[in-house]
Amino acid sequence: MGNCFSLNCNCTFENILLRCWDSTVGQANYVCRLKETLPILSDHLDELTARRNDVQRKVNLAEQRQLRRLDEVRLWLSKADTMIAEAEKLIADGPRQINNLCLGGCVYRNCLSTYKFGRRVAKRLQDIKDQLSKGAFEEVADTQPPASVVIRPEEWPIVALESTIDKVWSCIVDSDVGIIGIYGIGGVGKTTLLTKINNKFSTIQNVFDVVIWVTVSKDCNLGKIQDEIGGKIGFSDESWKSKSVDQKALDIHRVLVNKRFIILLDDLWNSVDLKEVGIPKPSQENGSKLIFTTRSFDVCGEMEARKKIEVECLTPEDSWNLFRDKVGDETLNSHPDILELAQQVAKECDGLPLALIRIGRTMASKTTLEEWEYAIKKLKQSEFPKMQEKVLPLLKFSYDNLSDTKKRCLLYCCLYPEDYNILRKKLVEYWFCEGLLNENKFSEAQIEGYDIMGSLLSDCLLERAEEECVKMHDVIRDMGLWIACKLEAEGEKFFVKAGAQLSEGPDVETWEGAKRMSLMQNRIEVLRGTPKCPNLQTMFLLDNKLQAIDNGFFGFMPNLTVLNMSENMGLKALPEGISQLISLECLDLSWTGIRELPTELESLTKLKMLDLSYMTSLRKIPQHLISSFSKLQIFKIWGTRLKTNYSNGNNVLAVDSTENLIEELKSLQHLNILRMSTIESMIALKRFLSFHLLRYSTEALELSDFRETDVFDVLCLENMERLEILHFISCEHMEEIKMGNLHARVPPGTNYTSRFHTLREVEFSGCDKLRDVTWLILAPNLRIVDIEHCEKMEEVLREGKLGKVADVVPTPFLKLETLGLICLPELKSIYWDALPFPCLKRIYVDDCPKLKKLPLNSDSAKGNHINIRGMKVWWNNLEWENEATRDAFLPSFRT
Repeated sequence: MGNCFSLNCNCTFENILLRCWDSTVGQANYVCRLKETLPILSDHLDELTARRNDVQRKVNLAEQRQLRRLDEVRLWLSKADTMIAEAEKLIADGPRQINNLCLGGCVYRNCLSTYKFGRRVAKRLQDIKDQLSKGAFEEVADTQPPASVVIRPEEWPIVALESTIDKVWSCIVDSDVGIIGIYGIGGVGKTTLLTKINNKFSTIQNVFDVVIWVTVSKDCNLGKIQDEIGGKIGFSDESWKSKSVDQKALDIHRVLVNKRFIILLDDLWNSVDLKEVGIPKPSQENGSKLIFTTRSFDVCGEMEARKKIEVECLTPEDSWNLFRDKVGDETLNSHPDILELAQQVAKECDGLPLALIRIGRTMASKTTLEEWEYAIKKLKQSEFPKMQEKVLPLLKFSYDNLSDTKKRCLLYCCLYPEDYNILRKKLVEYWFCEGLLNENKFSEAQIEGYDIMGSLLSDCLLERAEEECVKMHDVIRDMGLWIACKLEAEGEKFFVKAGAQLSEGPDVETWEGAKRMSLMQNRIEVLRGTPKCPNLQTMFLLDNKLQAIDNGFFGFMPNLTVLNMSENMGLKALPEGISQLISLECLDLSWTGIRELPTELESLTKLKMLDLSYMTSLRKIPQHLISSFSKLQIFKIWGTRLKTNYSNGNNVLAVDSTENLIEELKSLQHLNILRMSTIESMIALKRFLSFHLLRYSTEALELSDFRETDVFDVLCLENMERLEILHFISCEHMEEIKMGNLHARVPPGTNYTSRFHTLREVEFSGCDKLRDVTWLILAPNLRIVDIEHCEKMEEVLREGKLGKVADVVPTPFLKLETLGLICLPELKSIYWDALPFPCLKRIYVDDCPKLKKLPLNSDSAKGNHINIRGMKVWWNNLEWENEATRDAFLPSFRT
């Protein structure tokens, strides 16, 4: 009875309260009409979401074309995102509120709460209606005020070129001049001048919509020029690159015709048809400009340059100032008579900046009169009637001052195409296999190789390039080829047709006497014949369109030492007769379509390096083949998933391929560098780690498809002394990567010395149950971190997991250069506080909707420009320390 009386009293009170609301506020209909309003809100939400997506697509397309979204569109999208999020929450909460209705349909257990909820639903419905009425935009973007300019490094002081820069700039501001040709001999400073012009645009507002730099080079084709331009205006995906030249031209023209552009073409050797590329002809009407550099005055005429500006050699005063800067006062003051001799050396350089720089660096260590007198004598012997013909002999002086080993290593770089970025590590591996280095063990030879590379960089005979690469200045490469192809004795000559756009192999007779040949980066599909090449030691066939090689092609190359056939995915099989290459020490088959390695390869008993990386079609490796290479020091099977069986003759062995491979690898007593994929179980990993040789030599390791392991103790890998790259791929059952008993290993008050100090790259992909990767804090020298498609990843580094060692581990990511976060729907945090990031260059974020804050503040990456890429919606919703910090990083953002 008490309960019934209480219920009746409550209901009576609620009725009185409801009538009070209805009579005084007139809002009881919020409650009564809730069942009707929620479906209407859902319908309007769908409509707003569709409208938001349509507008966002238009904005994305416009921004790919270097347009800027309108402020009203930016504000509308921001409000729409907020409304959609709030409406989705209301609709999700609706069933619970409706379930609170009493059986009568009008009385609520919590009338006040439901009243407020109903009022919010009605208000949000009206807001969405209003937002929809404002979302019909005729235009979503307009031209950007500043040009998008990529700042390029300037190689040497520009003071001596200021007058020429002024000439070029006066042509740029002259509306009558559309095409400007800058010409001069190689090494005179044309690229340096064009770089200065490019960088100057970054300080100029409202002049051009887009500034595009393209390095053309000697053997560059239209397609490559189009790809460079397309990448700057939103055409960067592989599907566009696969289009025909004509289709690309139409796309480029459609974008540029509506822009005021400036295109800078560096190192033009032949005229280019602008119409074929897709570049609208610059004119007074469109206000656009084309500026190019070339060694040929004739090219200026063929390109219809309105103004032709010559870059001349430096004056004697400027020459001496540049030379003196490169030699250094310490050397010049080391003897009273050296200063005068140095002035004579500078004079012999005839004002050519490239020669002054290279020879100046060569003489920087010369502190005796005899060395300087010898330099003058050698330079005076280079007497040619034209300055153009004297350039290479001048530069040859720097080459002549190198040791024999450095000479051979420098000339080897000429095998690569002009302006090619040569991977440093790969180059040293080839030097080693060629016998150019003095050490027999690769780990020791590697030290020597990097030392030689450092010397060549210091002497300005090689240049630093991006991503751990080096490259040659085109004039230095010309000098090298002049020496290697024309001056070397018979039997030592090079034959180089790299990047020459060949569609078939050259006539055998033209290269049969060569020692080294390079046909890389062409379009050769078939190699025919049986060339007789008794001297040939090096053959570069990489990056062609190879589909077949005649069976006898390698039959008469008894001294071939290095064979690189990589990047030929159309090549499905090796030719018969490859087993006759008994002197072969390096075989690179990476990125080829080869399906099976022939048993005959067992005859390659001198092999020191075998690269089978990224051979996605590889299905068979004969049993005992790998173990037969007893001298193997470098073995790479990275990115090649050996999920198939080994073969033994005609019989396929039904055994675990990884286990077989591990068994064979353990017998390679000289193994020094190993890159290993396909470790697919804890059993296989433990077996792998049980061999000291494999632990010691492994440089890269991929753990993939772990199924039986929920918790992985990463400290099992800490004794891998050379581990640089570690990937976790499709470890779908792995819920945690723990740090074992790390707490017990670190005494209180001491800093933890990580065993992962060599680790520089880590990737996680398809590890759906991992929630964090806090163990990365143990790797202080990480350069690259990529986390992709990990559905439950919530935090990169989780503070609570560090426990007692939180205060003794170093600040994370001090060496980090690249951070990639892709398809992580639950990711909320990278780190719990702001980080300095002194080396960070780029952050990629895609499909991480809950990541609302980056670990950046006003002190992060000071003096270092970071490139941040992601969706505009994500960027607009980021939370920042303050508006000043947001504004500071705004120029770093790109979609």
